[in-house]
Amino acid sequence: MEERLQKILSASGVVSRRGAEAYIQAGRVTVNGRKAQLGEKADPERDDIRVDGRPLHAPEERTYLMLYKPRGFVTTLSDEKGRRTVADLVKGCGARVWPVGRLDLDSEGLLLLTDDGALTHQLLHPSHEVEKEYHVWVTGDVERGIPVLRGPLELDGVPLHPARVRFLRREKEESVLSVTIHEGRNRQVRRMCALAGLEVRRLCRVREGEVLLGDLLPGRWRKLTPGELDALRRGGADLQE
Repeated sequence: MEERLQKILSASGVVSRRGAEAYIQAGRVTVNGRKAQLGEKADPERDDIRVDGRPLHAPEERTYLMLYKPRGFVTTLSDEKGRRTVADLVKGCGARVWPVGRLDLDSEGLLLLTDDGALTHQLLHPSHEVEKEYHVWVTGDVERGIPVLRGPLELDGVPLHPARVRFLRREKEESVLSVTIHEGRNRQVRRMCALAGLEVRRLCRVREGEVLLGDLLPGRWRKLTPGELDALRRGGADLQE
């Protein structure tokens, strides 16, 4: 839950509330890597709060999960429209975790969840680019569409890094493509396909950097292995789609 930084600092025993104001004004407090502002709010469980470069709280055991998000679930902890959320799928994990990035309602596949605010910030920071691979079932003229997908393309006037696109197979009336991107703009792969004259019928994220969805079944989750966690910490990512 978000609270004013002065209250968080004083409650932690680092400094009095009045002293906390002086710390913030002196630039000694950062939230998720940037200098804090007086009156700013933060979530001590989710945000990386530091004083003079040192974490506010001592390191605790954290939870790192991989979920196969099915279609029809929203990537939030609660939904005002009463839709099913990814929180419903991981409520038995024993920790208060949140999604890192998002997959839209109609997309499926690999979604990371954690209660580690520092890692969340690292993964979502734009400077940390990592490959994200999607398998995309499309209809339309694939021979014409693939060169368009490979770029150059832009969305909302912003040029995109060239995507790697491979034809995988035909399934009845649909073609299955592998699309690998670095950015994570909102509904990026779907919008790219639309620019290429292709209609997306199904979209599944299968990889984040070195972390693979593998044979995990829809709706199921598991904890990340130490190797997978190390790979994420080395690479970082903006994991949104």
